[in-house]
Amino acid sequence: MRLFFEEEIKKSRFITYLQHTEGLEDARAFWAKIKQEHPNARHHCWAAVAGKPTDSLQLGFSDDGEPAGTAGKPMLSALQGSQLGEISAVVVRYYGGILLGTGGLVRAYGNGVQQALKLIESEI
Repeated sequence: MRLFFEEEIKKSRFITYLQHTEGLEDARAFWAKIKQEHPNARHHCWAAVAGKPTDSLQLGFSDDGEPAGTAGKPMLSALQGSQLGEISAVVVRYYGGILLGTGGLVRAYGNGVQQALKLIESEI
């Protein structure tokens, strides 16, 4: 099952997808599928806790062209804060023409994952 959360921030559209994934290879396949579904998006950032929540060897993330540390890292922090394992997030950004700045990007990507994680609780 795949969950998603969508929001618009300063004319940029952010769509966050969450999915159960078993390992980093599965997480990258999930990212590739989302990228294929959104070929016109500017960025396809991802983060994964692909194993047990405590297994640091099964962590991964990518900023996919956003400034270093502004997308994948806050997404990973949100996933780690959930204490869930075998979960991946992909955030698709359709750029709206307004720069958000470093802090704005960190908030947008991290908050998108946090909001999507809340949907898990409502699905259980």
